[in-house]
Amino acid sequence: MIHIRFVATALLRICFVFGLIWVTNAQGARQYKIVNSCPSTVAFYIGGLFDSNLATGASTTKTLGVNAGFFYVFANGGNAIGTRAGFYGDNNSSYYYIVKDSAVFNTGISIAPNYQESGGFCPVARCDNVDCTNAFPQPPTRFPPVSNTPPTPPVYACPHSDVSFTITFCPSGAFPTPPSAKAIHPSASSTKCVDVRAANYANGTPVQIYDCNGTGAQKFVFNNEATKIQVAGTNFCLDAGTTPANGVGMKIWQCYDGLPAQRWYKSPNGQIILEGTAYCLDLTNGNLSNSNQLQIWQCYDGNGNQIWTQ
Repeated sequence: MIHIRFVATALLRICFVFGLIWVTNAQGARQYKIVNSCPSTVAFYIGGLFDSNLATGASTTKTLGVNAGFFYVFANGGNAIGTRAGFYGDNNSSYYYIVKDSAVFNTGISIAPNYQESGGFCPVARCDNVDCTNAFPQPPTRFPPVSNTPPTPPVYACPHSDVSFTITFCPSGAFPTPPSAKAIHPSASSTKCVDVRAANYANGTPVQIYDCNGTGAQKFVFNNEATKIQVAGTNFCLDAGTTPANGVGMKIWQCYDGLPAQRWYKSPNGQIILEGTAYCLDLTNGNLSNSNQLQIWQCYDGNGNQIWTQ
């Protein structure tokens, strides 16, 4: 009886192992080779979990599913999710793409399939600096249907069942130049600056107008695309609150990726607009007095209270 139970248990274990192998294959497991070409050791993550420290010139290979999560590193003074390699596989698709955060662009990155580019499929995706145009500013929420026509960048496809990828951090061999921190001035005065009150870097601290003094409380990192406006050297961002409306006072708050209250872009005429709304960063009542808290207000073309320079 004991012998029969032992054999039965062994058979169950064998079936379980082969079942796992079958499920992995059915889900399209593939190889990902990760290479560190950065000038220093980087902490490497997959899908939000720390994997290992990779020395300069080192590599590691993982066999994972087609939707393995983001690949990224903590390096160069940025946070761990500054620049990411993403993958998506469904219905025989093999999509890959890069996500960049303009405020914390910490490393360049490239994704190279093991197939040569042909007919627009399987190109190398590469983003070396914050100004690259072939990367998403935030993770995509949908992908194009499978087609005989290659997708439009910044999404790429390599539709081969046995495709594998090499992900290289710092493909140029160097860290990118960090985005420059700049002061933000109202159009009415270049001697006045957007300012974090009392340099108090804490959730809810008001953002005001103040005499320019060159301190970190008046230095912000952002560019003209939709992105966070981050207080340089901190993890705090300009925040318009959960319910945008005329007169809502500006404050700083801990930065969060994709948070609607923190996503801004600059229009060609100098307005700083809260993405997805009709509200602009506004100099309250046009008052240039020190400590006047800024607000958001409905955008109007030609409203000097809403025009900002750097």
